[in-house]
Amino acid sequence: MNILEWAFGKRITPAERLRKNQRMIDKAIRELDQVRVKLEKQEKTLVGQIKQSAQKGQMGAAKIQAKDLVRTRRYIEKFYGMRSQLQKISLRLQTHRTNEQMMQAMKGATVALGSMNRSMNLPALQRIAMEFERETAIMDERQEMMDDAIDDAMDVGIEEEGDEVVEQVLEEIGVDLNQSLGETPTGLQGEKVADGRIAQAIGGPSSGGGGGDPGDDDLQARLDSLRK
Repeated sequence: MNILEWAFGKRITPAERLRKNQRMIDKAIRELDQVRVKLEKQEKTLVGQIKQSAQKGQMGAAKIQAKDLVRTRRYIEKFYGMRSQLQKISLRLQTHRTNEQMMQAMKGATVALGSMNRSMNLPALQRIAMEFERETAIMDERQEMMDDAIDDAMDVGIEEEGDEVVEQVLEEIGVDLNQSLGETPTGLQGEKVADGRIAQAIGGPSSGGGGGDPGDDDLQARLDSLRK
């Protein structure tokens, strides 16, 4: 504490002054509400007293009590008006406090943004972005190579397994794979004979009217059944 604060008291900031005035206004509003509640109770009591005096025929007392009732109602209305004025001032102070807080927040955010902008190194950021792009491209190439290697490794034996599946299907429908595809020729003469048999089976019986080979006829019948 310096000498000025000791002599004149601690300096109050605008925000503290606003809070102090806000508390004073809130206290005044509470006191007005308390007095108004008492007056409203007194109003009800006076109404009852006026009725009793009228029933008893005491018109002089009834008139005096009626004047008190009118006066009480006027003060109640006046307290309502004073409370409204204090509420208006309180709302204005609250608005100023909110604006002050918003200004302080904007000031702090401005300082923080300025500090961040000064500490940001654009060339370094661009260099980091280029390095990231290069490393990403290298990773994509390596991933593609790994995928190709895995695909090649997984494709081993697929052709043999496919042939086994085809043979199994043909066996289930009653067709021999070797019989359907023809026996493997052992020589040039055998190839000519096999070609002649296949042509005769496909083309139908010979022009001489003689019966064909029963094996070729059976193969032709099975092929026709598969086409259907």
